[in-house]
Amino acid sequence: MQKSEVRSQKSEDRDQRSEIKGQVLKTGSHRNSQSEIRNLKLNGAKLSFWKIVAVFIAVVGVYSLFVRFTKGLGASTNLSDFVPWGLWIGIDFIGVGLAAAGFTIAATAHIFHNHKYESIARPAILSAYIGYMMVVALLVIDLGKPENFWHPLVMWNIHSVMFEITWCVICYSTILTIEFAPVVLEKYKFDKLLKIIKKITPAAVILGVLFSTLHQSSFGSLYLIVPAKVYPLWYSSFLPVHFFISCIAAGLSMIILSAYLCARAFKQGLNIRILSGLGKGVLAVLIIELVFKFVELYSTGKFSFLFAQTGETYFFWLEIFLGSVIPIWILANPKYKVNRTGLYFASISTISGFILNRMNVCVTSLVRSSGQSYSPSFEEVGITLFLILVSVLAFKFIVENFRVFEEKVHDEVEVSKEEIETKDLIFDK
Repeated sequence: MQKSEVRSQKSEDRDQRSEIKGQVLKTGSHRNSQSEIRNLKLNGAKLSFWKIVAVFIAVVGVYSLFVRFTKGLGASTNLSDFVPWGLWIGIDFIGVGLAAAGFTIAATAHIFHNHKYESIARPAILSAYIGYMMVVALLVIDLGKPENFWHPLVMWNIHSVMFEITWCVICYSTILTIEFAPVVLEKYKFDKLLKIIKKITPAAVILGVLFSTLHQSSFGSLYLIVPAKVYPLWYSSFLPVHFFISCIAAGLSMIILSAYLCARAFKQGLNIRILSGLGKGVLAVLIIELVFKFVELYSTGKFSFLFAQTGETYFFWLEIFLGSVIPIWILANPKYKVNRTGLYFASISTISGFILNRMNVCVTSLVRSSGQSYSPSFEEVGITLFLILVSVLAFKFIVENFRVFEEKVHDEVEVSKEEIETKDLIFDK
């Protein structure tokens, strides 16, 4: 009798524990569902916020374009005979410089057959292609008579640096079209044309390196004719060389940044070994450029300008710290150079310094000699933001509808800095 009561009690205890467990699971499930609902609402709020921002920028941009093409440059910009170049020329220089990743990675993957970088060749070429299209659009907008944009094609001035830049930009944009064509041809099964494009791609890449090198450096050549107007900290007879070297570091950093952002936005994998290799390239280029710049300042007797109490000096040092000192420190640190967050902040810093450098050369360096102050107008800023928005949306659309990235990878793997040298490692998000 006692044994029967004990069994009955145990059975009741098991039933009670089972019931409690079920209630706990239900509560946990309810909490999880509530958490998921909160996350969905939060994501929806974020999405709505950025949509609102995008719509606002689009409205402002369309209005600014209307003002520019109906009332002219005088009414829509703060440019003048004393300050003929401003924000838009600076953005052109920045866009072309950041697009240097296209020819750098294309040459590495297709000419030198470093297959490790083939997986990022398409994203790099896409970034360069969209960057150049934005630059071409902004150049047309910046023309006093935009309807005459075709004149350089038939009216040649072979002694002008602008002529060389114009033709190099046109030719390199054509090369980028050829390099990116396989992405579209694969999508729509144009196999015969795809075979032809693949056969001419190596030659196209070689020409692309040539054209890109020429006009990347020629942007610096534009300022060689005004040595008395450019502030000494930025004027140099080697300005074309400085422009070319700095664009390589900025272009490689742009690949790291875009890869990181795309990994978050499109749930693509991050190959840390590849990004770490790009980081090494950025580090080497930044050190070369920094040493070259200060040796030249010393040898040309301009070292005293580094300590002058002027706005130009402050902007110069800000450029140096943002674009050189900070990323060099991050990329030289063994802990951060193989860390995705470290690479991300190094790329942000390098690009920020590069942007500041181009704006310093285009605007800051000429303010003192012109005797005029300059700040971009509402329309200048509106059109610039609008073109950036269109570029981002174009990149997003192409990535979502064409095979730009490698297949997604879902396994996350921990890695040490020693392992990074020996095998490929893919990180999600």
